[in-house]
Amino acid sequence: MRRSLAGVALAVTSMVALSFLIPLGALVMSLVKEQSVTAAEQRAAALAPVLTLTTDPSALRESAAGLDEAEHLVIHLPDAQSLGDSQAPVKLLERAQQGRESISQKTPGGWICLQPVVLPGDRVAVIENFVPDEELTRGVKASWAVMLLLAIGLVGGSVLVADRLGAKVVRSSKKLAQASHTLGQGNLDTRVEPMGPKELRDAGVAFNAMAHRMTELLAIERELVADLSHRLRTPLTALHLASERMAGTPESARVEAAVHALESELQAIIAAARTPLAVGPMGHGMRSAETGSIPQATATGSTGPTGPTGPSECPRSEVADVVRRRTAFWAVLAEQQDRACSLDLTQEPTAVSLSDDDIAAVVDALIGNVFSHTPPGTAFAVRVARTAQAVELVVEDSGPGIPEPDRALSRGSSTGSSGLGLDIARRAAAVTGGSMRIAHAQRGGAHITVVFALASSLRSERGPRGSRRRAGWWPRRR
Repeated sequence: MRRSLAGVALAVTSMVALSFLIPLGALVMSLVKEQSVTAAEQRAAALAPVLTLTTDPSALRESAAGLDEAEHLVIHLPDAQSLGDSQAPVKLLERAQQGRESISQKTPGGWICLQPVVLPGDRVAVIENFVPDEELTRGVKASWAVMLLLAIGLVGGSVLVADRLGAKVVRSSKKLAQASHTLGQGNLDTRVEPMGPKELRDAGVAFNAMAHRMTELLAIERELVADLSHRLRTPLTALHLASERMAGTPESARVEAAVHALESELQAIIAAARTPLAVGPMGHGMRSAETGSIPQATATGSTGPTGPTGPSECPRSEVADVVRRRTAFWAVLAEQQDRACSLDLTQEPTAVSLSDDDIAAVVDALIGNVFSHTPPGTAFAVRVARTAQAVELVVEDSGPGIPEPDRALSRGSSTGSSGLGLDIARRAAAVTGGSMRIAHAQRGGAHITVVFALASSLRSERGPRGSRRRAGWWPRRR
């Protein structure tokens, strides 16, 4: 924008300067020429009274030298004697003598002025004054140079003023764009200082109002989530009472453990929702998933709504360890439903920039889908593999599979499913710079691969290729 404004100022000012310079230059040349010719005519007229008094050559030469030091004054006496070097054409001189006519016109090399003087005895003498071309243009170039310098100064000053005005506008626009980008990355504390033209100041005020309203709406939404989650405590209390009445039965310990786990998850949800606009990696992932971009600041530190977050505060977890713990939890239920469950974990480091809770949410969502959408007795397998730049979490089953993999990634678009589980996994992968794929497994069911990008400190480290450790195998109950 600055360049455009400066270009417009340059073009307009140059046109204005040229529109004045051209006629002014012609006017200066005309004035100099007119002044030189007028001066020549005045010198010739001043010598006429002397010629009427005397025709003595020495007196006339002395008078001519006093009037014109350049000795351009020439006197043509009636007896055809000329005092000085004449530049006048013969025909022009005869015309002035015979017609007794004052002549002033352009001749080769300059300008000629002829002034006839009638002497006693009806004799005619002619006073000639020649003005060379250099006299007709003396001072014109200097005047043109001064006008050109003034025009250049005017153009340069206008461009500088336009650039300064454009810089102010551009600075305001850049700050507003940077604030919008920062707000889009999740920093809800971003505000701008309204500056620049009135329109940009109004835009800055509107941006601040929008950001403030967004913060309020998010706070209200989080409180609503916390309140709704808190309402689940009532059925949980009923489950506690039911488990106590089941005390002493084989199933009581399992039910009590499940109720305690559910209560812990619910408490974590309430605490996270009521933290003042705390945005963790999964929160960043949600916003990035909507725009299709992968935030890189999650693993290296970013400025969030609650303040700056450095690299030391970035979450970091071992995927293999979390997967082992969560798969062991689901294995108990798998054994009760006669499901064969296998687990294959790599021995290499699998650190990613996510918390244990985020990874556990991914594992629970994927394995939970197996239990929710396949009949009892359907086998499934969990595998964690390490590549040069990423960690792959694979969950596959021998169920009916997913008929529309692309549609399954959208919330609420699948029949009989909310789509939240797969969306959780996709967002977690996107936070680290990874991805998620859905395909058909060799067993005939779904084959879901979640790719997490490795933490930056591990991307250059790599153990023996293909190193694995068999972490567990839970066969079907016979």
